[in-house]
Amino acid sequence: MHKQAWFAASMTIVGTLGNLMYYFQGYEIFHTHSAGAVSLIAFSISFVGLSSWLAYGIYLKNTPLIVANTFGVIGAIFVISGILLY
Repeated sequence: MHKQAWFAASMTIVGTLGNLMYYFQGYEIFHTHSAGAVSLIAFSISFVGLSSWLAYGIYLKNTPLIVANTFGVIGAIFVISGILLY
């Protein structure tokens, strides 16, 4: 595998795994039915940042940015939904 392709593949994996925190937080919120200790402002800011990076990745047609930030945007929506619900 060419160095650039290997690096892109590894960054896709690392970026996606880095965004797993949203899913763990979302699971905790929905499992406990509580979001009292979770900041809506922080996750909203994170959502805006992830959405911006996603748009930038789409603009560049950069697969690692698109995959990782799509995963992150969905996770952030999951958490924000839980915060608003509970």
